[in-house]
Amino acid sequence: MILLNDFFTIQHLHSEQELITADIEINPQHKIFEGHFPGQPVVPGVCMMQIVKEVLEDALDISTNLSKALDLKFLLVINPLETKSLQVKIKYSLPENDQYSLQAELVNGDKCFFKFKGSFVRQNELAERN
Repeated sequence: MILLNDFFTIQHLHSEQELITADIEINPQHKIFEGHFPGQPVVPGVCMMQIVKEVLEDALDISTNLSKALDLKFLLVINPLETKSLQVKIKYSLPENDQYSLQAELVNGDKCFFKFKGSFVRQNELAERN
């Protein structure tokens, strides 16, 4: 895991019947914000995607690689000085052809910052194919 417990922490995680919800907190002092952007910190889009990946992996106790990104929508800027807490919502289907298909979003209250639709493959499954 790259960002978990450094860039963000999971405050609460719940997984039940193909639905994962996690309350996370962004670290506004993280060194990423020194360059993205000084004085006006913004959570990079790639970090939003990585948060989804890492929450999925933590909840299911697996390692994954992104296999398909069908739809990514960056709807609102996340300024960690203003919005430290987010909820990650992930709806996924059980693996089919080694793939976890999912829809995910990062929200805070009625504000949706990021939406994703795509699939991840287990790392060990990917290694066996090569």
